[in-house]
Amino acid sequence: MRAMIEGTLPGAPMAGLMNMRGVEANHGVIVFEGVPGPEHYNPLGSVHGGYAATLLDSCMGCAVHTTLPAGTGYTSIDINITFVRAITHATGLITARGEVINVGRRVGTVRGTLTDAAGKVLAHGTSSCLIFALD
Repeated sequence: MRAMIEGTLPGAPMAGLMNMRGVEANHGVIVFEGVPGPEHYNPLGSVHGGYAATLLDSCMGCAVHTTLPAGTGYTSIDINITFVRAITHATGLITARGEVINVGRRVGTVRGTLTDAAGKVLAHGTSSCLIFALD
């Protein structure tokens, strides 16, 4: 994860689509930043909830990733998200922070929070990830 943040390994292609990038990776914690734009809008004129859900799913899953040994994969089993404030392009920079709650042999649980530049919570969530060996 650190190598992706530093640019020595390629990041996920969807990061460009979501206008997001990694800024911090430590054991059990990861931070992404994103800037929503009009291209992320729904028909009602605000950022689609899927943008917040994607940032949260990404930071939560990647937080689990930071705890796994090489050759181990993971995938989200579920995500639960609470939307607290509307997001528009005027919201500006959003920080997505994922923190591991527990990682076992087969399942990791994690929480995530989206905040704006002033530190106001925009959305938060929890997730469970299935852990498995990569063949």
